[in-house]
Amino acid sequence: MDPATQKKWDRAALGYDLMNGYGPEWRWGPYKRRLFSTMAGRVLFVAIGTGQDIQFFPAGQEITAIDISPRMIEQARVRADGYDGRLELRQLDVHDLDYPDATFDKVFTSCTFCSVTDPVIGLRELRRVLCPGGTIGMFEHTGSRFFPFNLMLDLMTPLMRQVGPELNRDTLANLQQAGFVDVNLDPVYLDVVKVIHGVAPCASGALEPDG
Repeated sequence: MDPATQKKWDRAALGYDLMNGYGPEWRWGPYKRRLFSTMAGRVLFVAIGTGQDIQFFPAGQEITAIDISPRMIEQARVRADGYDGRLELRQLDVHDLDYPDATFDKVFTSCTFCSVTDPVIGLRELRRVLCPGGTIGMFEHTGSRFFPFNLMLDLMTPLMRQVGPELNRDTLANLQQAGFVDVNLDPVYLDVVKVIHGVAPCASGALEPDG
């Protein structure tokens, strides 16, 4: 468990719903609902936060939702208790999951890998716990290729990473570096907000050597 990251998100939990409530839910909700509609089998949801995304989950699913912050999980419990299905909350660090290889059929994230300390290691761990052919679906914001957005995001990132997410991550490249295949994306807003898909190709947790 990364204590610095845990403390950062514990501190953010108090005002999280206020900062990321009705506006983002109204704007991005339809895209998330469409992404999460593909939930099936054994599902892992990474970084449940205060549970704002639970409202977009399809009913009747078997979902394990994790977060590094116990305060976030505490706030998510009311929403989780109201979910029409099986939803287990656990405090876990995505860098070090305690599940055996090939535990889950699908993994989902929502504005998560802008904040994971080492995103490639976290994604490799998700690849490990996915079944062969299992899929990852990500609603994420990333860096931009276009001026002036790329410059603005690069300049803001050193400050933002102290209190919340980084703004200039190349999550698509990180997913490929972690060993996922058939990686593709659907743009949502410019080239910053997007839905990203990938497939875990290996039955075992073994990773091919770099290069």
